Amino acid sequence: MMKVAIATDTNSGMMRQQTSGQNIYILPMPVIVDNKMYLEGIDITAAQLFEAMKLHKDISSSQPSLGQLMEFWDGILKDGYDEIVYIPMSSGLSNSCSNAIQFSGEYNGKVHVVDNHRISVTQETSVMSAWKLAQQGCSAREIKECLEKSAYEASIYITVDSMEYLKKGGRITPAAAAFATVLNLKPVLTIQGDKLDVHAKVRGMRQAEQKMIASLKQDRLTRFAHIPDSCLRVETAGTFEDKEQAERWRQLVQAEFPTIPVSYVQLPCSIACHVGINAAGTGIVKKEI
Repeated sequence: MMKVAIATDTNSGMMRQQTSGQNIYILPMPVIVDNKMYLEGIDITAAQLFEAMKLHKDISSSQPSLGQLMEFWDGILKDGYDEIVYIPMSSGLSNSCSNAIQFSGEYNGKVHVVDNHRISVTQETSVMSAWKLAQQGCSAREIKECLEKSAYEASIYITVDSMEYLKKGGRITPAAAAFATVLNLKPVLTIQGDKLDVHAKVRGMRQAEQKMIASLKQDRLTRFAHIPDSCLRVETAGTFEDKEQAERWRQLVQAEFPTIPVSYVQLPCSIACHVGINAAGTGIVKKEI
């Protein structure tokens, strides 16, 4: 039986210290602050990124270089694994996935890159499903096929408190950002597979939260109607500095899904770069096993 390693990047919200006991390998994503590169979970934290945002420093995310990717994969193979299942963020949100797929051709079938169109908690769910499948003796190819088959069985909704970083990232125009700020309009964004799209526009964070919850409930009643609660994961996420605000948001979603345990996770720096501080998100995803 082939020994299969599971690997992902910090876009999943997973950090190396959290997965050391499971032998899941985590590639830190680059974050650029005032033209200086930092690696998430190694030399920059969410708190440090938030401080840079408050100072209105120039902030952006980046993708790993091919050199970083090669060093990462080579290190895993040197640990005694025969194959690697690598689960990066969605190809619709970054070129890092397509670059990894192309580069994996240099590894003679030892590296299988999964494009199952996910990020954050939905990407993490895929990683844990892959890990369990590997424990059951599935090959890297079988795991890749399983994850890509169920790629679109997930939804994410997110809203932002400030338009600053959506504007900087080119998601909205400066004029649209100014108009939304004056009217206190909050975009509810969604990821239903490949891309980040505008789902709705409402006034104020409270209405945005209610819209996300209503959309999540609608997904449960339609797209996920055939799936039992035990096979579903519902989560909240955000970039809240105040833990009480994060817990308030978790409790709002939990109240609407009383039969599914709901927790809160901090969005990784690579996502925070684009949504800013005090963004709120939620998602629903099918667990494979």
